[in-house]
Amino acid sequence: MSIVFNDTLRTGNDLIDSQHQELIARVNKLTEDCRVGTEKLVAVQTLGFLMDYTNVHFADEEKLQADNEYPLLEAHKVQHASFVKAVNELKDMLDEEEGPSESFVEAVKKNIVEWLLNHICVWDKQVAQFIKEK
Repeated sequence: MSIVFNDTLRTGNDLIDSQHQELIARVNKLTEDCRVGTEKLVAVQTLGFLMDYTNVHFADEEKLQADNEYPLLEAHKVQHASFVKAVNELKDMLDEEEGPSESFVEAVKKNIVEWLLNHICVWDKQVAQFIKEK
């Protein structure tokens, strides 16, 4: 399941949108690389690749919110922490398996793909709108 970055995911903030495009590219790579029967090492490396960029993106997004005195910053941080936790749980799940299983692939779709789409469309669009109106 690939995510296509289109106008429904665009927030109107150039920094956030460009980083979301990169984040989506990494999530798409994860979904491509983590199919049932894929080597475990490939899946582990791809999860790490995703987390590296996620950490950068979340830090930049939270700094942007702090700089603009966004009132829901703490709630947004909780959202980000839930994503990090989900990725860490996927890594733990993968550590216990020989490679991506059907349950692992389903967990990626639910905990990564669906979470990201919802987060961008709800949380990040609110931030961008707040900054735009400020």
